[in-house]
Amino acid sequence: MQITRRLEFDAGHRIPDHQRQCRHLHGHRYAIEITLSGQTIDAAGDPANGMVMDFSEVKSLALRHLVDAWDHAFLAWREDRAIVGFLADLPGHKTVLLDRVPTAENLARIAFATLDTVYRDTYGNQLRLERVRIYETPNCWADALRSDASV
Repeated sequence: MQITRRLEFDAGHRIPDHQRQCRHLHGHRYAIEITLSGQTIDAAGDPANGMVMDFSEVKSLALRHLVDAWDHAFLAWREDRAIVGFLADLPGHKTVLLDRVPTAENLARIAFATLDTVYRDTYGNQLRLERVRIYETPNCWADALRSDASV
């Protein structure tokens, strides 16, 4: 059985080597979808009876381990020296330095790597992360899949 929980957050970024608009500082209303697989819990009296995982717990863990850090932050590639220096000069600015350029593809890969151990077999029901989808816009997204060797 698979379940999916969607959350939204706002963040800024830039793609320094991009040849068009995305090389400029800008932001998005991102959405993240977290897809988990596992056995449906069949235990009378258990609060998770009939579920793979309580959707509210999927949300809580995603917020704690990823989304709260990225929400209303500027997601910057640590090698983008111009922007990293600029952001460092802004007192109290929320900046997240990444080891990769903050494209939708890379954000999905980072999110998958970050969340993979968070959900692993939480309820003893063979729970595991299968997919993280990052929407950069309503019409553009990237998927990081368990089956993808590059995750």
